[in-house]
Formats: sequence, C-alpha cells, structure tokens
Amino acid sequence: MLAGKRILLIVGGGIAAYKALDLIRRLRERGASVRAVMTAAAQEFVTPLSVGALTADHVFTDLFDRQDEQDVGHIRLAREADLVVVAPATADLMAKLANGHANDLASAVLLATDRPVLLAPAMNPRMWAHPATRRNRVVLAGDGVLFIGPNRGEMAEAGEAGEGRMAEPLEIVAAVETALGGGPLAGRHVLVTSGPTHEPIDPVRYIANRSSGAQGTALAVALRDLGAEVTFVTGPASVPPPAGVRVVRVETAREMLAAVEAALPAEAAIFAAAVADWRVANAGVQKMKKDGSGRAPALEFAENPDILATVSRLAEGRPRLVVGFAAETETVVEHATAKRARKGCDWIVANDVSPSTGIMGGAENAVVLITGKGAEVWPRMGKDAVARRLAARIAAALG
Repeated sequence: MLAGKRILLIVGGGIAAYKALDLIRRLRERGASVRAVMTAAAQEFVTPLSVGALTADHVFTDLFDRQDEQDVGHIRLAREADLVVVAPATADLMAKLANGHANDLASAVLLATDRPVLLAPAMNPRMWAHPATRRNRVVLAGDGVLFIGPNRGEMAEAGEAGEGRMAEPLEIVAAVETALGGGPLAGRHVLVTSGPTHEPIDPVRYIANRSSGAQGTALAVALRDLGAEVTFVTGPASVPPPAGVRVVRVETAREMLAAVEAALPAEAAIFAAAVADWRVANAGVQKMKKDGSGRAPALEFAENPDILATVSRLAEGRPRLVVGFAAETETVVEHATAKRARKGCDWIVANDVSPSTGIMGGAENAVVLITGKGAEVWPRMGKDAVARRLAARIAAALG
C-alpha cells in the first residue's frame, strides 16, 4: 500500500519515542521510504544512530546545521515528503504548530510544509486534558491536521493511567495509509454485527441484554476509515449507526442470521453483536395479562441460531477471517479459548463484563485477543481505541 511513498517522521521528546523505531520498520516493510527529524528532547530517549540505522538515511536534528541548511534543508524536507508524521506528538510540539512557532528544525518543517500532517499525541493524561492542549487540538483540527490516538492505558509514570498513550505502530501505519488515500482495506467488503437482539415475549415485552452497540459501532467506523466497504448489521442499539456504511437493522437473532447470510460474501466477518442465546418459543400474540392467580405465566424457551458457528463452518463462501466476541464474567481466557475451538472461528475478542468492570454499556473496554497463537492481553482503553487497534490487526491479517 505504501510502495514509493515518502514519509517524513518527526520524533518528539517523550518515553513513547521508542515506538518510533518499530513504526519506521513497519512503514519500510510496506514499501515506504522514511526520513527522520528528531527534536533535542527526542534524543534523550532514542539516539539518531538507532533511528538512522532503521531509516537507512541521514537523521536531521539541527535547524542551524551548516551542511544540512546550505540548501535551505528544512524547506526541502518539508516539500519532498508525501506525508509528515509526528510520533510522538508532545504537548510542546502541538502548541508550537497551533501557534505558528518555528524555533527548531521540527517546528520549522511543520510550519513550512504544504503536505498533510498526521499527529500521534503522547503525553500524561493531565497534560492531554489541560484546556490549553484541548484548545490547540481544536485549532489544529480546524487547520486540517490529522490525528491518530491517543489511547487510554497505563503511563510510564508509576500509578498513572488514562488517555494519553501513543497509538500503537500498526494503528499509525493504518492511519498513514488512510491519509495517503485508499487505505489497506480499500475495495474489500467487511461484515460487522453489533448491538443486542430483542426476543419478543409478547407484542410489548422482550428479552434483551445491556449491550449498547458502542464497540461494534466503533469497529465499523475504524474499518470504514481503513477503506473497507462495511455492511453493518445492527440490533436495536442505544448508539446511532455510523455514517458511510451500509446499515441493516434487525430485531431478533433469526433476523440477524438472515441479514448476515444475505450480506455474504465478505473478506472478513466480525461478530460483535450480543446475540440472545434463547428466545421464547411460545411468544404471546396478544399482551400477556395477570389472571389473578398470583402465578407467573410459564415461558418455554428455544435455542437461537448460532450465527458465529454457522458462518465459521460454511463449506463455501466462508470469509477469510471470522472474528467472534465473548462476553464473560469469570475465567475469561479459558472460556474464550474453548469458545473459539467450539465455534470454529479464527479469532475471539474476549472481555470481562462483570458488573464491577463497567464495560457492558460503558465507554471503555479491556479485551483479550484469542488466536491460534494463544491469548494476547490488551490494556484497558476507550472502545474507539480498541476498534482502531483491532481494525489494524484485521487489515494486517488480510494482507
């Protein structure tokens, strides 16, 4: 996707600078050429020697370097790139760019470029939440600057956690591909299910669960932003469906299965919906009423179709990648691993939805990705960040 593209990477000063090394490797293995500018603070965390070894190019560090600036080097750097990426983008670099400062090489390049700029912020959560940083982000977004992250999670400082972690290298690569047009999933059809299902008891009552549909919706957005053609099959969620995708609304598990089958074929199918396992077999045609006996009506249950297993076991037309979700309240990894084997899917995204976690219906998620290679524990982060990270993994798996 990035063959022949020229990326100028500005490495800001912060502990997340070490991730820039992996980012360079990821960009180059996709065919991009990378040149690097390092701030003085960045050099306190990683060395120009390490960065230069990975870019296979000279690393630029000084606005007043006689050799580099004899042909107005900062202007040349600003104009010769297809995209300028700042990772990590510190609060200081954001402030300089928002206010037009140019007192070092990095800020001078950012002010001189007419190319797209992508920032990957990284800072302490309190710095990210500060009104000054918030104002700067609004200004930069209004100027057309692109952002990826930050994510929510543990900080380098002991005991610190919150929103401020730099996006992971694969997330940044996906954002680079999107910024340069097309995206890694351009032209590929991806199916996403989301939300709860409502299984009727009678015309006015139903069985449901606490799923808001937020995680499935965020995933559809992340896949759309990578260029995918998304079919979004949603139950009656409490969040609105995203724009720019094909939305199919359903109520029950059987309706969802029919919509999924109608949407195939797809290169990937991600089943994030919280589908009810059972439905009422003897649902009332009229509203059930008390009969004065004090006895509750007897409800007979029938098992709903297993949508994940049905698609996973297709002999023909099976998506290349089938991803299920597992909402557990105990022994999450063990139950999710067993579910993956039982359903026949490729991956399971598992999480602990015990009431104490606040995940079911909340704004954050803490997932474990179960693949054929084992369990990969992800830090707790916002559902948007989980979606971006999972979408990047899906894009990498589809190649």
